[in-house]
Amino acid sequence: MAPRLIKSLFMMLLLCIAGCGEKVELHGQLSEQEANEVIAELADKQIPAQKVPNKNGVSIRVKAEDISRAINSLTAAGLPRTTRTTLGDIFRKEGVISTPLEERARYIYALSQELEATLSNIDGVIVARVHVVLPERVAPGEAVQPASASVFIKHDARLDPDSIQSRVRRMVASSIPGMTTAIDNPHKITTVFVPATAFQDKQQLLFFGPFLVPEERLGFWQATFAATVFGCLLAIITPVIWLTRRHKGSA
Repeated sequence: MAPRLIKSLFMMLLLCIAGCGEKVELHGQLSEQEANEVIAELADKQIPAQKVPNKNGVSIRVKAEDISRAINSLTAAGLPRTTRTTLGDIFRKEGVISTPLEERARYIYALSQELEATLSNIDGVIVARVHVVLPERVAPGEAVQPASASVFIKHDARLDPDSIQSRVRRMVASSIPGMTTAIDNPHKITTVFVPATAFQDKQQLLFFGPFLVPEERLGFWQATFAATVFGCLLAIITPVIWLTRRHKGSA
């Protein structure tokens, strides 16, 4: 009877410990740089995370009780960043002859992607979107429609739009054919800066005995307390049983 009781208590202790460490996948197939950015952002929010390399890239795992906070914090930070297509990817030779219209559409898309990737590297930029219109003659005999571009940037508190707007306009104008003289023309280059809403980590606190703990950590502390109780019981019962058996053996 006693050995069965010890085994039962020991198994319950192992289950409690295993339950405390349960982790779920937050993101998968990330590059090393993307994974590092995610890990750093979660660390700033006091959310423990683990990198797990695999054949498809790197996965990020967090505790099950932290999944909601992790998703909200990464969404606010714009992580992981959107993977963009390069000019080389767009115009990779595949043995298929494209029409001039298809080539033009692919070029516009690739140009937008390259500009977005460059803008996303600016400190404080969370999301960058660029829409490009190249010079085009709508109908024979009509004047050529001038090139234009619109830029949308969602940013955090580190970025000051007033200090960077002129440089953004200059970069976009220099990257698009037919726009080198449109730097100061608001009708040809439109820039929109939108501040992101900062992640507010509002944790609901619940009582665990005399202590207040975050709601998502309540299960962890309950399991830890149960494991501690079972460990103490094992520490008390095991020597008692051993002494009892020894006494019976000597009698």
